[in-house]
Amino acid sequence: MNDFTSTEFALGVVREPGSLHVRVSGDLDYDTCDELVDAVTEKLAGGGPPPRGIRLDFAGLTHIDSSGLSALLLVHRRASAVGATLYLDNRPDFLERMLRITNVLDHLTGPAAGQPAD
Repeated sequence: MNDFTSTEFALGVVREPGSLHVRVSGDLDYDTCDELVDAVTEKLAGGGPPPRGIRLDFAGLTHIDSSGLSALLLVHRRASAVGATLYLDNRPDFLERMLRITNVLDHLTGPAAGQPAD
């Protein structure tokens, strides 16, 4: 038995009235980033009114690379296109550091186009 954290990628997606919740676990990288973008895109195109908020929960994230960051930018673009605000919840230190170093934290977590700030 070992104490290593699993890096197997997994998504938990729940669409509720007015919101979309996505739990991201494992490594968000070149091999897995399309899964995140595709899952969000599919739920946004699923019919009904678009969500007002899209919450990405990173409590189980173990690693992110530049492809994962690119996926977050694409999810933000999809969210903005439907007028939804993107929330990045439970950001581990390494994700927080990457978002600040690349100067995209405020861009990703700002209000959706045409929406007032919270």
